[in-house]
Amino acid sequence: MARLADYFVLVAFGPHPRGSGEGQGHILQRFPEKDWEDNPFPQGIELFCQPSGWQLCPERSPPTFFVAVLTDINSERHYCACLTFWEPVEPTQEAVCTEVAAGREEEEADEGGPVRLPPAAAVPSGQLFAPKTLVLVSRLDHAEVFRNSLGLIYTIHVEGLNVGLESVVGNLLTCIIPLAGGSQLDSVEDGVRTISLGAGDRQVIQTPLTDSLPISRCSVALLFRQLGIANVLSLFCAALTEHKVLFLSRSYQRLSDACRGLLALLFPLRYSFTYVPILPAQLLEVLSTPTPFIIGVNATFQAETQELLDVIVADLDGGTVTVPECVHIPALPEPLHSQTHSVLSMVLDPELELADLAFPPPTVSTSSLKMQDKELRAVFLRLFAQLLQGYRWCLHMVRIHPEPVIRFHKAAFLGQRGLVEDDFLMKVLEGMAFAGFVSERGVPYRPTDLFDELVAHEVARMRADENNPQRVLSHVKELAEQLYKNENPYPAVAMHKVQRPGEASHLRRAPRPFPRLDEGTVQWIVDQATAKMQGAPPAVKAERRTTVPSGPPMTAILERSSGLHGNSARRLEVVRNCISYVFEGKMLEAKKLLPAVLRALKGRAARRCLTQELHLHVQQNRAVLDHQQFDFVVRMMNCCLQDCTSLDEHGIAAALLPLVTAFCRKLSPGVTQFAYSCVQEHVVWSTPQFWEAMFYGDVQTHIRALYLEPAEDRDPAQVCGDSRDPGGGHGPVPGSPSALQQVGEAPVEDDRSALDVASEQRRLWPTLSREKQQELVQKEESTVFSQAIHYANRMSYLLLPLDTSKSRLLRERAGLGDPESASNSLLTSSMAGSVAESYDTESGFEDAETCDVAGAVVRFINRFVDKVCTESGVTSDHLKGLHVMVPDIVQMHIETLEAVHRESKRLPPIQKPKLLRPRLLPGEECVLDGLRVYLLPDGREEGVGGSAGGPALLPAEGAVFLTTYRVIFTGMPTDPLVGEQVVVRSFPVAALTKEKRISVQNPVDQLLQDGLQLRSCTFQLLKMAFDEEVGSDSAELFRKQLHKLRYPPDVRDTFAFTLGSAHTPGQPPRATKDKGPSLRTLSRNLVKNAKKTIGRQYVTRKKYHPPSWEHRGQPPPEDQEDAISVSEELEPSTLTPSSALKPSDRMTMSSLVERACCRDYQRLGLGTLSSSLSRAKSEPFRISPVNRMYAICRSYPGLLIVPQSVQDNALQRVSRCYRQNRFPVVCWRSGRSKAVLLRSGGLHGKGVVGLFKAQNAPSPGQSQADSSSLEQEKYLQAVVSSMPRFADASGRNTLSGFSSVHMGGHVPSPRARVTTLSNPMAASASRRTTPRGKWGSVRASGRSGVLGGDVGSRLAGRDMLAPPQANGGPPDPGFLRPQRAALYIIGDKAQLKGVRPDPLQQWELVPIEVFEARQVKTSFKKLLKACVPGCPAAEPSSAFLRSLEDSEWLTQIHKLLQVSVLVVELLDSGSSVLVSLEDGWDITTQVVSLVQLLSDPFYRTLEGFRLLVEKEWLSFGHRFSHRGAHTLAGQSSGFTPVFLQFLDCVYQVHLQFPMEFEFSPFYLKFLGYHHVSRRFRTFLLDSDYERIELGLLYEEKGERRGQQACRSVWEYVDRLSKRTPVFYNYMYAPEDTEVLRPYSNVSNLKVWDLYTEESLAEGPPYDWELAQGPPEPPEEERPDGGAPQSRRRVVWPCYDGRPRAQPDAISRLLEELHRLETELGRPPERWKDTWDRVKAVQRLEGRPDGRGTPSSLLVSSVPHHRRSLGVYLQEGPVGSTLSLSLDSDQSSGSTASGSRQAARRSTSTLYSQFQMAESENRSHEGTLYKKGAFMKPWKARWFVLDKTKHQLRYYDHRVDTECKGIIDLAEVEAVAPGTPTMGAPKTVDEKAFFDVKTTRRVYNFCAQDVPSAQQWVDQIQGCLSDA
Repeated sequence: MARLADYFVLVAFGPHPRGSGEGQGHILQRFPEKDWEDNPFPQGIELFCQPSGWQLCPERSPPTFFVAVLTDINSERHYCACLTFWEPVEPTQEAVCTEVAAGREEEEADEGGPVRLPPAAAVPSGQLFAPKTLVLVSRLDHAEVFRNSLGLIYTIHVEGLNVGLESVVGNLLTCIIPLAGGSQLDSVEDGVRTISLGAGDRQVIQTPLTDSLPISRCSVALLFRQLGIANVLSLFCAALTEHKVLFLSRSYQRLSDACRGLLALLFPLRYSFTYVPILPAQLLEVLSTPTPFIIGVNATFQAETQELLDVIVADLDGGTVTVPECVHIPALPEPLHSQTHSVLSMVLDPELELADLAFPPPTVSTSSLKMQDKELRAVFLRLFAQLLQGYRWCLHMVRIHPEPVIRFHKAAFLGQRGLVEDDFLMKVLEGMAFAGFVSERGVPYRPTDLFDELVAHEVARMRADENNPQRVLSHVKELAEQLYKNENPYPAVAMHKVQRPGEASHLRRAPRPFPRLDEGTVQWIVDQATAKMQGAPPAVKAERRTTVPSGPPMTAILERSSGLHGNSARRLEVVRNCISYVFEGKMLEAKKLLPAVLRALKGRAARRCLTQELHLHVQQNRAVLDHQQFDFVVRMMNCCLQDCTSLDEHGIAAALLPLVTAFCRKLSPGVTQFAYSCVQEHVVWSTPQFWEAMFYGDVQTHIRALYLEPAEDRDPAQVCGDSRDPGGGHGPVPGSPSALQQVGEAPVEDDRSALDVASEQRRLWPTLSREKQQELVQKEESTVFSQAIHYANRMSYLLLPLDTSKSRLLRERAGLGDPESASNSLLTSSMAGSVAESYDTESGFEDAETCDVAGAVVRFINRFVDKVCTESGVTSDHLKGLHVMVPDIVQMHIETLEAVHRESKRLPPIQKPKLLRPRLLPGEECVLDGLRVYLLPDGREEGVGGSAGGPALLPAEGAVFLTTYRVIFTGMPTDPLVGEQVVVRSFPVAALTKEKRISVQNPVDQLLQDGLQLRSCTFQLLKMAFDEEVGSDSAELFRKQLHKLRYPPDVRDTFAFTLGSAHTPGQPPRATKDKGPSLRTLSRNLVKNAKKTIGRQYVTRKKYHPPSWEHRGQPPPEDQEDAISVSEELEPSTLTPSSALKPSDRMTMSSLVERACCRDYQRLGLGTLSSSLSRAKSEPFRISPVNRMYAICRSYPGLLIVPQSVQDNALQRVSRCYRQNRFPVVCWRSGRSKAVLLRSGGLHGKGVVGLFKAQNAPSPGQSQADSSSLEQEKYLQAVVSSMPRFADASGRNTLSGFSSVHMGGHVPSPRARVTTLSNPMAASASRRTTPRGKWGSVRASGRSGVLGGDVGSRLAGRDMLAPPQANGGPPDPGFLRPQRAALYIIGDKAQLKGVRPDPLQQWELVPIEVFEARQVKTSFKKLLKACVPGCPAAEPSSAFLRSLEDSEWLTQIHKLLQVSVLVVELLDSGSSVLVSLEDGWDITTQVVSLVQLLSDPFYRTLEGFRLLVEKEWLSFGHRFSHRGAHTLAGQSSGFTPVFLQFLDCVYQVHLQFPMEFEFSPFYLKFLGYHHVSRRFRTFLLDSDYERIELGLLYEEKGERRGQQACRSVWEYVDRLSKRTPVFYNYMYAPEDTEVLRPYSNVSNLKVWDLYTEESLAEGPPYDWELAQGPPEPPEEERPDGGAPQSRRRVVWPCYDGRPRAQPDAISRLLEELHRLETELGRPPERWKDTWDRVKAVQRLEGRPDGRGTPSSLLVSSVPHHRRSLGVYLQEGPVGSTLSLSLDSDQSSGSTASGSRQAARRSTSTLYSQFQMAESENRSHEGTLYKKGAFMKPWKARWFVLDKTKHQLRYYDHRVDTECKGIIDLAEVEAVAPGTPTMGAPKTVDEKAFFDVKTTRRVYNFCAQDVPSAQQWVDQIQGCLSDA
């Protein structure tokens, strides 16, 4: 029984003591005046009566009622029902009140609050009303009863009823009602209490049936109405996961309802944080508390809540919930979230289901609000039953008597529910509410309620109903009925009769203020009732306590199919077989199965199976194994444990714990090693929560055993086995039998769970005698204590490392190092700490390190012991004893381990594979000998036998070697089934781009190991785990050495320099022999001068800055007579012809003349040095030696091509306008159109020109800046005038489609002149009939269709003007009208703004947007990650393409090709082009080189390509050292592969024109690899000047140094080419005049296989000496003398290099020929000679069917070749064998045929002879102009000479299949030289004309030039003579 109301209080308005504008509440009276003993009076009631503050009011308001909730210090809730009414202010208060009101109103007006009457109007008395509140304080929540009772008191007062208020209040305070549980009492009268307060009233109070179920009335339904489903769900999750929730509303009653509703939803969890449904204004600062809360605040204070950052605000009036950005509310786990949502919508909106029906039922029965409220609660009750289903199976009974102590095994619960990853459940289980739930509901013997029934018995039903909404709904309704019945057990008797005041009674003038009550009367009534109560017998509530049902075992909330491990039965069988093989000693069998077992152990079922199987092999807690068995068992255990998280939610570590102390091996007499010493490196052992759960689990097992067995049979100390072990302290405490059974089978005798046993014991407890009770408590306590000792031992086993000097792990492990992080309890570990400290300080150890490990372990164990013993009620004496014992246990174990460690060292080591030494290059030395490592698979799937098939080569076990040149891994696959394949992966040290430490699992015994991941720009990745024998210091040394070799301080310390010379690093290498004065003096002079002129600044800076001009101008000291002075104006003497040059100058000149660029200039006819010096005026250009001392431009070559008319001294001034002084110089001239290609750096901005003004004195008459830019204009004018002019009088036109080739499609810069075509149609019509040059083709259809406006408009930045080519080429040459600018300047958009357009419009600016070097760098990084990912992607197929696209590498290649093709077009059409981008050494070089390659067939030969690279890249100063980050100085700038990008472009062109290149794709890969490898000196420095400084430039010309290693890559290529055709392209059949125009769309580009291929058999194939493995023995010499077996062999992807395994047919034949010659004893001739001879024979003889021209060599030569050499080949279609040479260097074995066809397809239109429809034979073909019949014009036709059919056919164009005419050779009489006739082509030489005379008429022909005319005449005459 309980009091209905504890206190009745009357609170009235009073002025504020400090005289502020607000009033405050004063308690006028309270009854009873003395506090109740069991319930003191709550403080602060007056604040809660008027939560918005006490204020006077100008008019009467109606009375209000609400219930506030106060929580006391014992977390008891007090319900304060407040009824407030207003009374006129009493006259005595008037003065005060007037002041208050006036002040208040001013304030309000200032603050923009409610404006009331002006102060003047407030003065008349009777106009102000003060609030007065009646308050009932109760611990029961009967709001309606309170409302009625207070209402009655108010009614009596207002209506003036004839009833004494004192007696009503007295009755109210003495009213006693029953507590909850009406149904359990004897009669309805007890459950339903009718009360009367003595005023003729009657109220019925119904007490709920079950105390534990909350009472919600309509609050939940109202909450859903106000906020909606999604909002309430998120509030529900927020409250459960301990977030702060704030409700806002204008109504106080609504606030308390909402809070009540939210709490009702949380049932069965109780909210245990701050709960204030109505928060008074004075206490608003409570909202900034750090703890979670649920609080309601009046909406008028909304502004104050704005700045709360972490509070979720629910606005009840507006229906919104605002979640701040920083708050993350975890959602309910699916599928529960969606199921709950749909059921809620069915309950709230039952018409939703019927909304679509054609014939909806006439009426839908909607539930009443009260019923709907219960239905909504039922949904959440179901939700909790589903969430917490099976929770009782995870309870640990730690103690039963005197009070139950229960712990919840959180990890096991999450693991079994399959919700380990679930954020929501994790937070709920860690929260306070759940902790309360466990302690309240975990008790096994107690009254049960609806939730217990639901979670135990209804789960199966809920599962079954999941997919049937109607059944779910009916279940919800059933539950709702029960909830409703709980709140209203007797709905029939609910009859109230309470008087209410009349309508608008508050407006009537009250007779008088509320009277003061007589305390004595009330107190007397209360005392009377108390005395009567004491006389009555106490009403004891008879609780019906029962054993709480556990329900079915839990299941996963969502049955996830385990994907990979679905096929588990087979896996389990493999695991069982392997274990039985191990224990039967069949080691070989076990070894075969082991890899499969280790893979299977990724699955949970297999891990469980392993633990069960191992348990079967343990007898008497011990299993002694031999060494091999021990190793196997340990490896499997480690593999099991490696996937355990620190929580061990699947109980694997728990099941293995007894096993690791059971399996052991004898090391020597008396020394036994247990398995635990080998499985320590797992995070789970250092997690306190794991040990606590294990400990409580074991305690539960033993307590259960204590009560199941006859108590006297068993001594409690023996429960867990002795804590010493009989083996003399050399082993572990054996796990107790029941500990083992807990994992294996349960004990047979009794299968009651621990909870059942506990329930039974709790039931019997009151019946036991006091002594018996004491005895049970003691037994339980000693059981816990002995387990604590046992666990102290176990923990020391698993935490103390075998080698205590290796304390690394312990420090890293969570919580062992620092005392705070480990304990998750709230207890202080003061005792543990003090004992551990004394142990540390007083121990007699010398070895500080051991002591450190021991101290850490002691502290860890002590904290654990403190926590579990305090929680389990161990006595303090026992606890002290434990703290003393722990250091001894640890110390004893350390001593044991020392012996074990010593003995284990003596074991013969396991036979690790012997280290395979790598093959080294001559001169390469080992820096660090092999460190044992495991090479782990990275993100590429080929090596692991992924989708491409093949064996799992990785992980491999071997060693990593560091040499002066490379990092090399050699080893064998760890998978024994792969066989003895050697795996090699290596890359040059110089190519290392990123090195990071990783922590990885060693693939053999699954331990965590330190590892390194090395990534190189040669697209290699070494992901290595160090073997445990490699100490961390060795690994660190490896890293340091690697770093030292990667970034040497000076370029002279690189491998290319140190190779073969024994100089000490940092000193210049001694030359082998002084080569006379030339080089020495030259180098010395140059360097001296440069250093002097530049000053010292250049040497120290990292970034390359051009030297500033003030230093350039310093005259040299007088005393050095051989120094050449370089003054600002070079004096005339240095510019006179060679006779005046000093001797050392001549030396310089002769050396410079031998440079590559000079040879090339002479080839191009750009002048020789002699003619330049003697100024032969006929040539437009000359070679100027002005830069021979590198004084004008440090990064240019010594000799430059400049216009004849420009003086050398002017060049210096011109150079100032350009960045890095790189002024425009000519680098190539077209042989046909005589247009020239120039290159320069970008122009300086205006600001820089301004700097010059300050530094240099202006020349008289004009400022320096003007003179510079004038010089620049003069210079450009000179360039223009040096060119053959062909401007047309009809006015000039410009680049139509290309006026602005921006890469990004922006608006052209306003300064550049942009002209458009006046008539696009005319332009396209004027195309030449035979466009010269080749377009790469991708489709057989050739270039028919016109593409959309894509490329052209992107180039032009506007709509298409001329139809562009299909695959990204520019439009046909016709898009350029014949009138063009003489010079186009291609420059960066940003820089060209400074250039003034040429007034005569002879040059034109083409602004384009280019990418910068830093973009190349980032793009390459991404490309590297895409091609060589560090770890496997989730969906490998799309991941590669996606990351490739993100890298934008192909986009950059597309832009380069696009610009280059534009320049080619311009040059081909006769305009010259100046490329002036960035500093002139990156993108400029790429574009200029590509243009020359596309325009000039010479550069597509091996010799020409070398010359191109030497000229444009080396001489013109591409910064190889800087871009490759070759030295320490460049380390910060990182690797920027500008040259590699150029090679990639060349590769793309090679793919589209495979017959135009003399070199093979392998040659490009070779250069791509070696330009970063630092093996050769060629690509090492930044300019010719630097090469001279080191004496490198001319040393190659010195005498040959015998067989010394090649220092130049070109020399190496030459040597290698003589031996093998690896760099040669057999398909080379060029057409001499061809200009190539490749397609550049990204869709036409391929990823270069350099980036993706690798062969693990021998490492990268670019160091040829290493790649040629030992020759395989010939099959004939078999020892058994049998017939030679087939030579077939398996070629594995990514292992074998396919070109080596399966060379193309020609290489194969050449090899065969070589072998035969050797066998015959003849000196073998060089392959090139053989090949050339075969080609020559082919040309002369021709074939019977007449296909003997060079272009068809491929198809025709081989069969003839095969016959003439007598070599036997398997018959087969030769074409297909041959087409291998198209991609002979692609080693992607799996896609060979695919790529072959692709290559064939892409060349189909070029080589139409490969697949002509009719079998036609083309012996010779080409373009000839043919004069038409009488009066018809000359026309260009495609002629084909056919020797077989003996005819000359002609076509409209080369891909035309329809023959336009035939000249029969039988009718030809003569072929004679001809003469030009009218209308003949003008530009052609006279000698190119010839006539063919037949019997009918004379045909006039004209070839494109004289040689081709001669060739045609010879061919036709040859045909005639054959006939």
